[in-house]
Amino acid sequence: MPEPEQERKVDSKELPPDASPRIQVLLVDDDYFIRESLKVVLGLDTSIHITGTASNGKEALDLLASGTSADVVLMDIRMPECDGVEGTRLIKSRFPDVQVLMLTTFDDDEYIIQALQNGASGYLLKNVPPARIIQGIAAVYRGDMLIHPDIARKLTGLLRPPASGPAQEPLETYGLTRAELSVAEAISEGLSNKEIAARLFLSEGTVKNYVTDILGKLHLRDRTQIAIFMLKK
Repeated sequence: MPEPEQERKVDSKELPPDASPRIQVLLVDDDYFIRESLKVVLGLDTSIHITGTASNGKEALDLLASGTSADVVLMDIRMPECDGVEGTRLIKSRFPDVQVLMLTTFDDDEYIIQALQNGASGYLLKNVPPARIIQGIAAVYRGDMLIHPDIARKLTGLLRPPASGPAQEPLETYGLTRAELSVAEAISEGLSNKEIAARLFLSEGTVKNYVTDILGKLHLRDRTQIAIFMLKK
């Protein structure tokens, strides 16, 4: 049966002057019915506005290039023509301020690493409830990193060197203070700034300053790269 005709681009809706701006979300999945289901379920939340849909990463890039607005791209991994890993690379190279949140039924090791290295801000499995997806969208929109707990444990095993392997450089050689090391370790666990602040008895503002300093000292782009760096070291 041919896929039902769909509208790819959605114009922004007017909001009352006192309303908080909604998060602009672009949905990318090769399954039409999943796209439409997400569009309906997520669209019910007043903090989110679905601006468009696409069936692969290249279509998503074309939509953004044609003027479709998006703060967050909710991206499937396995898609024909241009999968989520390559789509993330294309989008982040051209639109670095757009956050990409991976949403998939697969937890393949290779996909996890590549998606994060290509600039994805988070990774969730499709078996999480809609409320968790909405929370995830809000988290990456704020600049936090979000990784499904099962995947976070897998990443730790994948990236940490074996105990018998060659010794790693002490992180102190990068000029990080003990406080910055603690913040970086918390980021590698997927904690938000608020959660880090609670753990380390700091203000959120102080945590944000530490994150900025860590990025500068390690010459990294975002907190996802901090997490990967820490897990490798």
